[in-house]
Amino acid sequence: MRNTEYNARTLARKRIKSVVLYVLLIFVAIVMLYPMVWLFGASFKNNAEIHSSIWFMPKSFSLQPYIDGWKTGSQYTMGHYFVNTFKIVIPRVIFTVISVTLTAYGFARFEFPFKKQLFALLIGTLLLPNIILRIPSYLMWNWFHLLDTYAPLTLPALFATDALFVFMLIQFFRGIPKELDEAARIDGCGRFMTLIRILVPVIKPAITSIALFSFMWTMNDFMGPLIFISSVEKYPITIALRMSMDATGAGYDENRIIAMSIVSLIPSIVVFMCAQSQFIDGITTGSVKG
Repeated sequence: MRNTEYNARTLARKRIKSVVLYVLLIFVAIVMLYPMVWLFGASFKNNAEIHSSIWFMPKSFSLQPYIDGWKTGSQYTMGHYFVNTFKIVIPRVIFTVISVTLTAYGFARFEFPFKKQLFALLIGTLLLPNIILRIPSYLMWNWFHLLDTYAPLTLPALFATDALFVFMLIQFFRGIPKELDEAARIDGCGRFMTLIRILVPVIKPAITSIALFSFMWTMNDFMGPLIFISSVEKYPITIALRMSMDATGAGYDENRIIAMSIVSLIPSIVVFMCAQSQFIDGITTGSVKG
């Protein structure tokens, strides 16, 4: 009898703890997600209502902010700036995936002179602030006469400049047994075909994660296009959004800017949702399964 009462009390305590934990988690989730919910609701409000209420639900829905925001204040629509953005994003993601995979494969599977020193140098670049590279990069691309083109924003990705991604893939390669390479070599595969046919399918989650990170970081890049691009017709969406404001930060329609900010988030959200399962696998695993 006592054991039954004890078990009932223990079960009741566990249920209470679970309820309290879930309530706390829901509260934290609401606090963290509310700004995004408010942002979405504010895109349908007028400017007066945006400044007068923190409630996300507009008193009356209006698509006018999206219509006006899409037209922009220049001779080009937001669609034009989206196309420009993808002219940067797509090549950069492709170049990053290819160069990072080849570089990580070399470090993980080959022995060559000064390998340890070069790897240390690679890791050392992770500690290097990006801002100190701006002036040398600007001078170099100016010397190549490639300013006001997309080359400074895409071509560096051909040389595995994202050391974090290289380091991530090296860890994945090291987690794959070398017996797979030997078996592929026995079957007649060369080094390159071993990478393509054997290793790349195994590290697909990691490659997906790298592509996803590269996509989102490039979509959100503001400083790079601001420095290297000077023609309005070549601006990406990040510069176009800032261009919609005046120099003082006043006198513009907040609802129009918010509406276009929501639209600019859609590609990243769609890509993330499509690659969600592979992304989670890439973050949580670093070795062969099964």
